Amino acid sequence: MWYKNCKQTNQCSKLSRNCLRIWHKVLKCLKHVIEYFDGTYEEEYSCWPPAICMIIISLVEIILFVYDAAQGNVDANGPIAKLFIYNPHRRNEAWRFLTYMLVHVGVVHLLVNLLVQLFLGVPLEMVHRWWRVTLVYLAGVAAGSLATSLTDPKVYLAGASGGVYALIAAHIATIIMNWAEMEFAIIQLLVFLLLAAVDVGTAVYDRYWRQAAQNIGYVAHLAGAVAGLLVGIGVLRNLEKRKWEKRLWWAAVVIYFSLMIAGILANIFWTNRFLPTSP
Repeated sequence: MWYKNCKQTNQCSKLSRNCLRIWHKVLKCLKHVIEYFDGTYEEEYSCWPPAICMIIISLVEIILFVYDAAQGNVDANGPIAKLFIYNPHRRNEAWRFLTYMLVHVGVVHLLVNLLVQLFLGVPLEMVHRWWRVTLVYLAGVAAGSLATSLTDPKVYLAGASGGVYALIAAHIATIIMNWAEMEFAIIQLLVFLLLAAVDVGTAVYDRYWRQAAQNIGYVAHLAGAVAGLLVGIGVLRNLEKRKWEKRLWWAAVVIYFSLMIAGILANIFWTNRFLPTSP
């Protein structure tokens, strides 16, 4: 009986040791997984210098909207809106290719653009600094108006959607360029791709199938996203440069400048494509 009890005790002891070894292996694997997903990109977030560029742009948009609204004009028909909106009959006033971002058609349009650009722009500024994010934003705005003027020459443009989509695509660009350094990169990439796809799909549906009263310049969304991706790859910070990323950087720079130069030249010389210019 004593021998039998000792044998059972030894078996229990051996089983316990095996369980401990398995548990240590599980913990070791878990540690590797945590280290893999715990990216260094998140460590780059900083509150100094303060991320105020997108806040300033948003305040300017609010002030100009309130100025027109105080005179009873909230649907992009006030004096400020008429001066800044992209008007296909006034393409010779070159500032309109950028300033349309300051004009909004109604309170909802303004609020949606403000929320999205602040939600997306401020985190980018905290890592990449204000001037890089400003370049991306303005590149999206300019690309949106240039592309719309060529593909949909009768459409008026108002709102910051080109810049907003540039910010969405800039997040995709920084995920691509900092894949190994970013926490949960695949999840973030899928979220931004889904966000962009749903919104562009909704704009296209409203334009062609729902017969919306307003013409929605969805081309500005697409062009802004393309510009944001290309400029984002070109100017946003790459924490650890790899050989393939350098090739991608050159490709993005060449493609962006080629498209922009082609768009500018087409707007200058393809005169029979556009509506007559108003005096």
